[in-house]
Amino acid sequence: MNRIFSVSDVNSYIKQLISNDGLLSGISVKGEISNFKHHYTGHMYFTIKDESSILKCVMFKTQANQLKFIPQNGNKVIVSGYISVFERDGQYQLYASDIQPDGLGALHLAFEQLKNKLQEEGLFDASKKKKLPLLPKSIGVVTSSTGAVIRDIINVTYRRHSKMKLVLYPVAVQGVQAAGQIAAAIKKLNELGQVDVIIVARGGGSLEELWAFNEEVVARSVYASKIPVISAVGHETDYTICDFVSDVRAPTPSAAAELAVPDVEVLNYKLQNYNFRMKSALIKKLNLCENQLQKIKTRPVFRQPYDRINQYRLKLDNEIKHLFRNNEVLIKDKKGQFALLAGKLDALSPLKIMERGYSVVRSSEGNIINRLEQVNPGDMLEISFNDGKANCNVISTSPGN
Repeated sequence: MNRIFSVSDVNSYIKQLISNDGLLSGISVKGEISNFKHHYTGHMYFTIKDESSILKCVMFKTQANQLKFIPQNGNKVIVSGYISVFERDGQYQLYASDIQPDGLGALHLAFEQLKNKLQEEGLFDASKKKKLPLLPKSIGVVTSSTGAVIRDIINVTYRRHSKMKLVLYPVAVQGVQAAGQIAAAIKKLNELGQVDVIIVARGGGSLEELWAFNEEVVARSVYASKIPVISAVGHETDYTICDFVSDVRAPTPSAAAELAVPDVEVLNYKLQNYNFRMKSALIKKLNLCENQLQKIKTRPVFRQPYDRINQYRLKLDNEIKHLFRNNEVLIKDKKGQFALLAGKLDALSPLKIMERGYSVVRSSEGNIINRLEQVNPGDMLEISFNDGKANCNVISTSPGN
Protein backbone atom coordinates (compact mmCIF):
# COMPACT_ATOMS: atom_id res chain seq x y z
CA MET A 1 0.00 0.00 0.00
CA ASN A 2 1.31 3.45 -0.92
CA ARG A 3 2.27 5.74 1.94
CA ILE A 4 -0.25 8.52 2.66
CA PHE A 5 1.23 11.99 3.22
CA SER A 6 -0.21 15.03 4.92
CA VAL A 7 -0.52 18.34 3.08
CA SER A 8 2.25 19.78 5.24
CA ASP A 9 4.52 16.85 4.35
CA VAL A 10 3.97 17.41 0.66
CA ASN A 11 4.57 21.17 0.87
CA SER A 12 7.67 20.62 2.98
CA TYR A 13 9.04 18.04 0.54
CA ILE A 14 8.46 20.32 -2.44
CA LYS A 15 10.13 23.17 -0.58
CA GLN A 16 13.20 21.02 0.04
CA LEU A 17 13.36 20.03 -3.61
CA ILE A 18 13.23 23.65 -4.72
CA SER A 19 15.62 24.84 -2.02
CA ASN A 20 18.18 22.24 -3.06
CA ASP A 21 18.03 23.36 -6.69
CA GLY A 22 21.14 25.42 -7.38
CA LEU A 23 19.53 27.32 -10.25
CA LEU A 24 16.58 28.51 -8.11
CA SER A 25 18.71 29.47 -5.11
CA GLY A 26 20.16 32.45 -6.93
CA ILE A 27 18.15 33.61 -9.92
CA SER A 28 17.29 36.80 -11.81
CA VAL A 29 13.94 37.05 -13.57
CA LYS A 30 12.83 39.68 -16.08
CA GLY A 31 9.21 40.83 -16.30
CA GLU A 32 6.63 43.55 -15.80
CA ILE A 33 5.42 44.49 -12.32
CA SER A 34 1.71 44.15 -11.56
CA ASN A 35 -0.47 43.97 -8.42
CA PHE A 36 2.18 45.96 -6.56
CA LYS A 37 1.46 46.61 -2.87
CA HIS A 38 3.76 48.42 -0.48
CA HIS A 39 2.61 47.09 2.90
CA TYR A 40 2.59 49.35 5.98
CA THR A 41 5.22 47.03 7.49
CA GLY A 42 7.61 48.05 4.74
CA HIS A 43 7.41 44.76 2.83
CA MET A 44 6.61 44.79 -0.89
CA TYR A 45 4.26 42.27 -2.51
CA PHE A 46 3.88 42.06 -6.27
CA THR A 47 3.95 39.81 -9.30
CA ILE A 48 6.06 39.93 -12.42
CA LYS A 49 4.61 38.76 -15.67
CA ASP A 50 5.35 38.22 -19.33
CA GLU A 51 3.06 37.42 -22.23
CA SER A 52 1.95 34.03 -20.85
CA SER A 53 2.84 33.63 -17.17
CA ILE A 54 3.05 35.37 -13.83
CA LEU A 55 5.37 34.84 -10.85
CA LYS A 56 4.55 36.00 -7.32
CA CYS A 57 7.26 37.96 -5.53
CA VAL A 58 7.91 39.38 -2.10
CA MET A 59 10.60 41.80 -0.96
CA PHE A 60 11.04 42.31 2.75
CA LYS A 61 11.58 45.69 4.38
CA THR A 62 15.35 45.31 4.87
CA GLN A 63 15.99 44.83 1.16
CA ALA A 64 13.24 47.27 0.12
CA ASN A 65 14.90 50.11 2.04
CA GLN A 66 18.02 49.68 -0.09
CA LEU A 67 16.20 50.46 -3.34
CA LYS A 68 16.96 53.81 -4.96
CA PHE A 69 13.56 53.97 -6.64
CA ILE A 70 9.98 52.98 -5.83
CA PRO A 71 8.70 50.12 -7.99
CA GLN A 72 5.38 50.76 -9.70
CA ASN A 73 2.90 48.77 -11.75
CA GLY A 74 4.01 48.59 -15.35
CA ASN A 75 7.73 48.92 -14.62
CA LYS A 76 9.95 46.61 -16.67
CA VAL A 77 12.35 45.16 -14.10
CA ILE A 78 14.91 42.46 -13.39
CA VAL A 79 14.25 40.87 -10.00
CA SER A 80 17.07 38.98 -8.30
CA GLY A 81 16.63 36.53 -5.41
CA TYR A 82 15.70 32.91 -4.78
CA ILE A 83 12.66 30.72 -5.34
CA SER A 84 11.09 29.04 -2.34
CA VAL A 85 7.77 27.65 -1.17
CA PHE A 86 5.48 29.28 1.37
CA GLU A 87 4.45 26.05 3.06
CA ARG A 88 1.21 27.30 4.60
CA ASP A 89 -0.31 28.18 1.24
CA GLY A 90 1.61 25.67 -0.84
CA GLN A 91 2.70 28.46 -3.18
CA TYR A 92 6.14 29.07 -4.54
CA GLN A 93 7.33 32.62 -5.02
CA LEU A 94 10.40 34.67 -5.69
CA TYR A 95 11.96 36.17 -2.58
CA ALA A 96 13.57 39.31 -4.00
CA SER A 97 16.84 40.74 -2.73
CA ASP A 98 17.25 43.37 -5.46
CA ILE A 99 15.22 45.03 -8.20
CA GLN A 100 16.76 46.81 -11.15
CA PRO A 101 14.94 48.65 -13.94
CA ASP A 102 15.18 46.82 -17.23
CA GLY A 103 16.87 49.19 -19.68
CA LEU A 104 17.02 52.28 -17.39
CA GLY A 105 19.30 52.47 -14.35
CA ALA A 106 17.80 52.54 -10.88
CA LEU A 107 19.37 55.92 -10.09
CA HIS A 108 18.02 57.49 -13.27
CA LEU A 109 14.56 56.14 -12.53
CA ALA A 110 14.73 57.32 -8.92
CA PHE A 111 15.87 60.75 -10.14
CA GLU A 112 12.91 61.07 -12.50
CA GLN A 113 10.43 59.81 -9.91
CA LEU A 114 11.55 62.29 -7.26
CA LYS A 115 11.79 65.11 -9.79
CA ASN A 116 8.20 64.54 -10.96
CA LYS A 117 6.95 64.22 -7.39
CA LEU A 118 8.54 67.47 -6.19
CA GLN A 119 7.51 69.31 -9.33
CA GLU A 120 3.88 68.35 -8.78
CA GLU A 121 4.15 69.63 -5.20
CA GLY A 122 5.37 73.00 -6.49
CA LEU A 123 8.93 72.90 -5.11
CA PHE A 124 10.32 74.05 -8.47
CA ASP A 125 7.91 76.98 -8.99
CA ALA A 126 9.67 80.14 -10.11
CA SER A 127 7.31 82.22 -7.95
CA LYS A 128 8.75 80.56 -4.84
CA LYS A 129 12.36 81.48 -5.69
CA LYS A 130 13.99 84.04 -3.38
CA LYS A 131 16.16 86.86 -4.77
CA LEU A 132 19.82 87.06 -3.83
CA PRO A 133 20.73 90.10 -1.70
CA LEU A 134 22.64 92.81 -3.57
CA LEU A 135 25.14 93.43 -0.77
CA PRO A 136 25.35 90.40 1.55
CA LYS A 137 27.40 90.73 4.70
CA SER A 138 28.27 87.04 5.03
CA ILE A 139 28.09 83.88 2.92
CA GLY A 140 27.43 80.38 4.25
CA VAL A 141 29.10 77.49 2.40
CA VAL A 142 27.93 73.90 2.76
CA THR A 143 30.60 71.63 1.28
CA SER A 144 33.60 69.52 2.16
CA SER A 145 36.29 71.27 4.18
CA THR A 146 38.96 69.77 1.90
CA GLY A 147 39.34 69.78 -1.83
CA ALA A 148 39.32 72.28 -4.66
CA VAL A 149 35.71 73.44 -4.19
CA ILE A 150 36.17 75.40 -0.98
CA ARG A 151 39.51 76.80 -2.23
CA ASP A 152 37.88 78.03 -5.43
CA ILE A 153 35.04 79.68 -3.48
CA ILE A 154 37.51 81.36 -1.09
CA ASN A 155 39.72 82.63 -3.93
CA VAL A 156 36.82 84.05 -5.95
CA THR A 157 35.16 85.56 -2.86
CA TYR A 158 38.20 87.44 -1.57
CA ARG A 159 39.23 88.52 -5.05
CA ARG A 160 35.85 90.22 -5.46
CA HIS A 161 35.39 91.38 -1.86
CA SER A 162 38.36 91.12 0.52
CA LYS A 163 36.23 91.89 3.60
CA MET A 164 33.44 89.42 2.90
CA LYS A 165 32.73 86.99 5.76
CA LEU A 166 32.66 83.29 4.80
CA VAL A 167 31.07 80.73 7.13
CA LEU A 168 32.00 77.14 6.24
CA TYR A 169 29.77 74.33 7.45
CA PRO A 170 31.80 71.20 6.56
CA VAL A 171 29.83 68.14 5.45
CA ALA A 172 30.38 64.93 3.57
CA VAL A 173 29.42 65.42 -0.07
CA GLN A 174 29.41 61.74 -1.00
CA GLY A 175 28.31 58.54 0.66
CA VAL A 176 25.48 57.29 2.85
CA GLN A 177 25.78 60.03 5.49
CA ALA A 178 26.14 62.94 3.05
CA ALA A 179 22.47 63.76 2.42
CA GLY A 180 21.60 63.92 6.12
CA GLN A 181 24.61 66.12 6.89
CA ILE A 182 23.83 68.53 4.01
CA ALA A 183 20.19 68.88 5.08
CA ALA A 184 21.22 69.42 8.71
CA ALA A 185 23.77 72.08 7.71
CA ILE A 186 21.20 74.09 5.76
CA LYS A 187 18.77 73.89 8.66
CA LYS A 188 21.44 74.93 11.19
CA LEU A 189 22.55 77.95 9.14
CA ASN A 190 18.93 79.09 9.04
CA GLU A 191 18.61 78.68 12.80
CA LEU A 192 21.80 80.67 13.47
CA GLY A 193 20.74 83.43 11.09
CA GLN A 194 24.29 84.73 10.63
CA VAL A 195 24.53 84.46 6.84
CA ASP A 196 22.65 86.17 4.02
CA VAL A 197 23.22 83.54 1.32
CA ILE A 198 23.94 79.80 1.41
CA ILE A 199 26.07 78.07 -1.24
CA VAL A 200 25.64 74.29 -1.46
CA ALA A 201 28.59 73.06 -3.51
CA ARG A 202 30.44 69.99 -4.73
CA GLY A 203 32.86 69.20 -7.54
CA GLY A 204 32.05 67.03 -10.53
CA GLY A 205 31.49 63.29 -10.47
CA SER A 206 29.35 60.42 -11.62
CA LEU A 207 25.63 60.15 -10.92
CA GLU A 208 26.39 57.85 -8.00
CA GLU A 209 28.93 60.31 -6.54
CA LEU A 210 26.51 63.24 -6.83
CA TRP A 211 23.57 61.23 -5.51
CA ALA A 212 23.46 62.89 -2.08
CA PHE A 213 22.20 66.04 -3.81
CA ASN A 214 19.33 64.07 -5.36
CA GLU A 215 17.98 62.87 -2.02
CA GLU A 216 14.54 64.11 -0.96
CA VAL A 217 15.75 65.22 2.47
CA VAL A 218 18.21 67.66 0.84
CA ALA A 219 15.58 68.96 -1.59
CA ARG A 220 13.11 69.69 1.19
CA SER A 221 15.73 71.37 3.38
CA VAL A 222 16.67 73.68 0.49
CA TYR A 223 13.00 74.48 -0.16
CA ALA A 224 12.36 75.16 3.54
CA SER A 225 15.33 77.54 3.83
CA LYS A 226 14.41 81.14 4.59
CA ILE A 227 17.87 82.15 3.36
CA PRO A 228 18.43 82.15 -0.44
CA VAL A 229 20.28 79.02 -1.58
CA ILE A 230 22.66 78.77 -4.54
CA SER A 231 23.20 75.23 -5.82
CA ALA A 232 26.63 74.59 -7.37
CA VAL A 233 26.90 70.84 -7.71
CA GLY A 234 29.15 69.17 -10.29
CA HIS A 235 30.02 70.61 -13.66
CA GLU A 236 27.89 72.79 -15.92
CA THR A 237 26.31 69.76 -17.60
CA ASP A 238 25.43 68.06 -14.31
CA TYR A 239 21.91 68.58 -12.97
CA THR A 240 20.64 67.48 -9.57
CA ILE A 241 17.35 67.78 -7.70
CA CYS A 242 19.08 70.35 -5.51
CA ASP A 243 19.56 72.55 -8.61
CA PHE A 244 15.84 72.53 -9.41
CA VAL A 245 14.74 73.36 -5.84
CA SER A 246 17.37 76.00 -5.11
CA ASP A 247 16.72 79.69 -5.64
CA VAL A 248 19.64 80.01 -8.08
CA ARG A 249 21.62 77.36 -9.92
CA ALA A 250 25.30 78.05 -10.63
CA PRO A 251 27.17 75.97 -13.23
CA THR A 252 30.24 75.70 -10.98
CA PRO A 253 31.24 76.52 -7.38
CA SER A 254 33.36 79.44 -8.65
CA ALA A 255 30.35 80.81 -10.51
CA ALA A 256 28.30 80.48 -7.33
CA ALA A 257 30.78 82.70 -5.49
CA GLU A 258 30.57 85.24 -8.32
CA LEU A 259 26.77 85.24 -8.09
CA ALA A 260 26.74 85.61 -4.32
CA VAL A 261 29.59 88.07 -3.78
CA PRO A 262 29.53 91.52 -5.41
CA ASP A 263 32.74 92.76 -7.04
CA VAL A 264 33.79 95.75 -4.93
CA GLU A 265 35.74 97.39 -7.75
CA VAL A 266 32.78 97.11 -10.09
CA LEU A 267 30.48 98.50 -7.41
CA ASN A 268 32.81 101.42 -6.77
CA TYR A 269 33.00 102.13 -10.49
CA LYS A 270 29.21 102.01 -10.75
CA LEU A 271 28.84 104.29 -7.73
CA GLN A 272 31.28 106.81 -9.21
CA ASN A 273 29.46 106.63 -12.52
CA TYR A 274 26.09 107.09 -10.80
CA ASN A 275 27.52 109.99 -8.80
CA PHE A 276 28.81 111.69 -11.96
CA ARG A 277 25.51 111.11 -13.78
CA MET A 278 23.56 112.38 -10.78
CA LYS A 279 25.62 115.58 -10.61
CA SER A 280 25.33 116.10 -14.36
CA ALA A 281 21.60 115.57 -14.23
CA LEU A 282 21.31 117.96 -11.28
CA ILE A 283 23.32 120.68 -13.04
CA LYS A 284 21.26 120.21 -16.20
CA LYS A 285 18.08 120.44 -14.17
CA LEU A 286 19.26 123.59 -12.38
CA ASN A 287 20.21 125.23 -15.68
CA LEU A 288 16.85 124.36 -17.13
CA CYS A 289 15.05 125.76 -14.08
CA GLU A 290 17.16 128.92 -14.21
CA ASN A 291 16.29 129.46 -17.88
CA GLN A 292 12.64 128.93 -17.12
CA LEU A 293 12.86 131.40 -14.24
CA GLN A 294 14.44 134.04 -16.47
CA LYS A 295 11.70 133.58 -19.04
CA ILE A 296 9.06 133.87 -16.34
CA LYS A 297 10.66 137.04 -14.94
CA THR A 298 10.46 138.74 -18.36
CA ARG A 299 6.74 138.12 -18.69
CA PRO A 300 4.42 141.17 -18.35
CA VAL A 301 2.78 139.80 -15.25
CA PHE A 302 6.09 140.07 -13.39
CA ARG A 303 7.29 143.32 -15.05
CA GLN A 304 3.98 145.09 -14.31
CA PRO A 305 2.32 142.95 -11.66
CA TYR A 306 -0.53 145.49 -11.03
CA ASP A 307 -1.40 145.95 -14.68
CA ARG A 308 -3.83 143.09 -14.80
CA ILE A 309 -5.42 144.20 -11.53
CA ASN A 310 -5.87 147.69 -12.96
CA GLN A 311 -7.41 146.24 -16.10
CA TYR A 312 -9.93 144.39 -14.00
CA ARG A 313 -10.60 147.53 -11.99
CA LEU A 314 -11.44 149.46 -15.20
CA LYS A 315 -13.58 146.60 -16.39
CA LEU A 316 -15.38 146.58 -13.04
CA ASP A 317 -16.02 150.33 -13.24
CA ASN A 318 -17.43 149.95 -16.74
CA GLU A 319 -19.67 147.17 -15.59
CA ILE A 320 -20.93 149.29 -12.67
CA LYS A 321 -21.66 152.22 -15.01
CA HIS A 322 -23.44 149.93 -17.41
CA LEU A 323 -25.43 148.47 -14.53
CA PHE A 324 -26.53 151.91 -13.28
CA ARG A 325 -27.43 153.01 -16.81
CA ASN A 326 -29.50 149.93 -17.41
CA ASN A 327 -31.13 150.37 -14.02
CA GLU A 328 -32.14 153.98 -14.80
CA VAL A 329 -33.62 152.95 -18.15
CA LEU A 330 -35.51 150.15 -16.46
CA ILE A 331 -36.87 152.44 -13.75
CA LYS A 332 -37.95 155.04 -16.32
CA ASP A 333 -39.66 152.37 -18.37
CA LYS A 334 -41.44 150.98 -15.32
CA LYS A 335 -42.55 154.48 -14.25
CA GLY A 336 -44.11 155.02 -17.70
CA GLN A 337 -45.91 151.67 -17.46
CA PHE A 338 -47.08 152.59 -13.96
CA ALA A 339 -48.46 155.98 -15.09
CA LEU A 340 -50.32 154.32 -17.95
CA LEU A 341 -51.90 151.75 -15.71
CA ALA A 342 -52.72 154.40 -13.08
CA GLY A 343 -54.47 156.47 -15.75
CA LYS A 344 -56.49 153.49 -16.85
CA LEU A 345 -57.35 152.69 -13.25
CA ASP A 346 -58.29 156.34 -12.55
CA ALA A 347 -60.56 156.41 -15.61
CA LEU A 348 -62.43 153.43 -14.23
CA SER A 349 -62.67 154.88 -10.70
CA PRO A 350 -66.24 155.63 -9.37
CA LEU A 351 -64.93 158.95 -8.15
CA LYS A 352 -64.35 160.12 -11.72
CA ILE A 353 -67.91 159.16 -12.58
CA MET A 354 -69.21 161.06 -9.55
CA GLU A 355 -67.29 164.14 -10.68
CA ARG A 356 -69.47 164.17 -13.78
CA GLY A 357 -72.67 164.53 -11.62
CA TYR A 358 -73.40 160.97 -10.66
CA SER A 359 -73.95 159.82 -7.08
CA VAL A 360 -74.14 156.55 -5.16
CA VAL A 361 -77.32 155.64 -3.25
CA ARG A 362 -77.16 153.25 -0.31
CA SER A 363 -79.82 151.89 2.02
CA SER A 364 -79.68 152.46 5.74
CA GLU A 365 -78.00 149.04 5.93
CA GLY A 366 -75.27 150.19 3.54
CA ASN A 367 -76.43 148.25 0.48
CA ILE A 368 -76.13 150.01 -2.86
CA ILE A 369 -79.53 150.90 -4.41
CA ASN A 370 -79.59 150.62 -8.17
CA ARG A 371 -83.25 149.59 -8.81
CA LEU A 372 -86.53 151.25 -7.90
CA GLU A 373 -87.99 148.10 -6.48
CA GLN A 374 -85.35 148.19 -3.74
CA VAL A 375 -86.92 151.40 -2.37
CA ASN A 376 -90.17 151.97 -0.57
CA PRO A 377 -91.75 155.22 0.62
CA GLY A 378 -90.53 156.07 4.09
CA ASP A 379 -87.06 154.41 3.65
CA MET A 380 -84.00 156.31 4.78
CA LEU A 381 -81.32 156.52 2.07
CA GLU A 382 -77.71 157.74 2.06
CA ILE A 383 -76.60 159.59 -1.09
CA SER A 384 -72.84 159.95 -1.71
CA PHE A 385 -71.74 162.91 -3.86
CA ASN A 386 -68.34 163.89 -5.16
CA ASP A 387 -67.84 166.20 -2.22
CA GLY A 388 -69.95 164.67 0.60
CA LYS A 389 -73.01 162.71 1.70
CA ALA A 390 -76.71 163.41 2.31
CA ASN A 391 -79.33 161.43 4.25
CA CYS A 392 -82.77 161.45 2.62
CA ASN A 393 -86.32 160.17 3.38
CA VAL A 394 -88.25 158.62 0.45
CA ILE A 395 -91.61 160.35 0.12
CA SER A 396 -92.84 158.49 -2.88
CA THR A 397 -91.65 156.34 -5.85
CA SER A 398 -92.68 156.39 -9.47
CA PRO A 399 -91.58 153.90 -12.14
CA GLY A 400 -90.47 154.99 -15.57
CA ASN A 401 -87.41 155.86 -17.65
